[in-house]
Amino acid sequence: MSKNKTKSVLLVGVGGQGTILASKILTTGLIEAGYDVKMSEVHGMSQRGGSVSTQVRYGEKVYSPIIGKGEADVLVSFETMEAIRCLDGLRPGGKIVVNDYKMPSLPILSGAKEYPDGIIEELKGKAPTLVLDAAQVARDNGNPRGMNVVLLGALVQLLSVTNIDWTAAVKANVKPQFVDGNLRCLEAGMKLAESLV
Repeated sequence: MSKNKTKSVLLVGVGGQGTILASKILTTGLIEAGYDVKMSEVHGMSQRGGSVSTQVRYGEKVYSPIIGKGEADVLVSFETMEAIRCLDGLRPGGKIVVNDYKMPSLPILSGAKEYPDGIIEELKGKAPTLVLDAAQVARDNGNPRGMNVVLLGALVQLLSVTNIDWTAAVKANVKPQFVDGNLRCLEAGMKLAESLV
């Protein structure tokens, strides 16, 4: 990607899924590669299973961290229903990475509402969509908590920024004992996204 064009990435999930850590690794890598980067976080009731979203914009010069409605180049959803909830943030021609993972909200857990069916199919009807079972990929790579970094790897591939030193970005943001497992997850996510690039 040319540094002249600003790219916008919307990462959404539920509290505890590592959405913010993935955004911080992304931001670190992009800054070290010479991009101007702006990041904005919205936590909501994240500690109680509520929605979390992070907006990351990067390019030669970025003036605002805020992504307007219908302006995200890529939507990365760590939880299936969050993808539908935030779909209006994606620009026409944008791409989606969605984790096939359900974390029912309190209204669903209490029986007041049902988890909607057909979300993945609806997403695929709206934009090119990569569906991952990131939790299983993370387990397969020896890091059961690395689902967020699997999704980050897929994003890195979609953004065509694989040439950045992601090892350094991971090392800068995770404890030393977790670096190797996270790097395996990052690589696995990158490989899975090759089909959508």
